Amino acid sequence: MKVNVYTIDGGIKGQVELPEQFNYPYRPDLIRMAVRVFQLNRVQPHGIKEGAGMKVASSWGPGHGISKMVPRIGSSSRGANLPNVRGGRAGHPPTTEKIWKRKMNKKMRRMAKYSALSMTANKVMVIKRGHKFNEELTLPVVVEDKFEEINRVKNAIEVLKKMGLYDDVLRASVKRVRAGKGKMRGRRYKKKKSLLLVVKNKENVKKGFGNLPGVDIVTPAELNAEILAPGTHAGRLTVFTEGAIEELRGWTE
Repeated sequence: MKVNVYTIDGGIKGQVELPEQFNYPYRPDLIRMAVRVFQLNRVQPHGIKEGAGMKVASSWGPGHGISKMVPRIGSSSRGANLPNVRGGRAGHPPTTEKIWKRKMNKKMRRMAKYSALSMTANKVMVIKRGHKFNEELTLPVVVEDKFEEINRVKNAIEVLKKMGLYDDVLRASVKRVRAGKGKMRGRRYKKKKSLLLVVKNKENVKKGFGNLPGVDIVTPAELNAEILAPGTHAGRLTVFTEGAIEELRGWTE
């Protein structure tokens, strides 16, 4: 499959044949499994504080017309300690001994990565994922290597506007308040993922694009299923430089 190669001014420089890694079938089961493995391997073992929920309480005993099995706080009838009462201990709390680490076969992990990579070239999947871009572009977006010389935010925004990709950055800049108790635990806001930039040398690119909302910058060697399909949803809007495409072509497995 051939796609256009774009200049940093938004024009078409020529065409390039995509590597065979973009021709794999869609495997949502493997993508979901691979992303879950990455997430679980980042979890730090945790448990509850010893004695949490075990307040000073005692049973009233029989003869009061209420359950004698529930410990009560002082002279009040408020229950304590048990899992089924307010403020009581947890029934089956997490323990630090729990093993969170997971493994995945190399071939399955590689198939998940290639499947997610292939979906970056599927315009239907990219639109379904919610990305906003100029739909006249061929996907994945391939740009000339001059793209890697951009090291200022002002120039980066100007290039994205000329290529018709800046609307997706604006979409990701809108953050919303999380539902649930996570608001009280340091995760008040949720942000969306935007462009994925795959470049051969990311030192300059990080200076220009690194602080744009939702934008991730990686080299071909750093690609995996989670980066290509955040939240297990394949079809991320991805920009490759010519050098990155040629490096992908050199992959033997």
